[in-house]
Amino acid sequence: MPAMPLEVDNLSAGYGPTRVLEGVSFTAPSGARLAVLGRNGMGKTTLLATLAGQTRRYGGSIRLGGTDVTAFASAKRAHGGLGYVPQNRAIFPTLTVEENLFVGLKGRPKSAITEAYEMFPRLRERRKNLGTQLSGGEQQMLSTARTILGRPNVLLLDEPLEGLAPVICEELMAAFVELAKSGDMTILLVEQRIQSALDFADQVIILERGLLAWSGTPQALSADRDAVERLLGVGGLE
Repeated sequence: MPAMPLEVDNLSAGYGPTRVLEGVSFTAPSGARLAVLGRNGMGKTTLLATLAGQTRRYGGSIRLGGTDVTAFASAKRAHGGLGYVPQNRAIFPTLTVEENLFVGLKGRPKSAITEAYEMFPRLRERRKNLGTQLSGGEQQMLSTARTILGRPNVLLLDEPLEGLAPVICEELMAAFVELAKSGDMTILLVEQRIQSALDFADQVIILERGLLAWSGTPQALSADRDAVERLLGVGGLE
């Protein structure tokens, strides 16, 4: 299935009575690679969780491939083409790697898990290991591969590089680049490794206290030293 556009209009959301996002609007065209940046606690994870249907929405709308999914439950959004890899990875710790992958097939034949092994050969080596027996990097590969096996049209990645060794980060980012090149997915990436995110993305948005504070291209952001220092709290990029 081809990539889908994602349209977010005036979205406000949070948890219980606590509002985190206020009036956020943006569009990720089909096949876009959108980096969602911002300092800690500014609403990035809440944004992805809201898109996946896991928070309380106070207002605004979400359209996936032209379909209004605002009122859809998270399971229906997933079946409609939305794939979500959460920050906590959410693998099944008492299942093997292979059993975790079977869960992600969504009715596809079991033989399709070879796609996961081709993307991350390390998972083939660990296929009989339980989730609890995997390193953090292997768990991230498993969570990502399980979601991708469902063939989402829009993929949400919440800080996939957090706490991982540089060599694992490079392996994951290379896999994301290959996914983007296929043209089959629109990808939203939340990431604290700013340079990695900018190298990957063709569009960038920055959240500040739940508001959309900046949007543009990676090149424009790299040239905007004031925005980088004021909104991201870093003195320079590579």
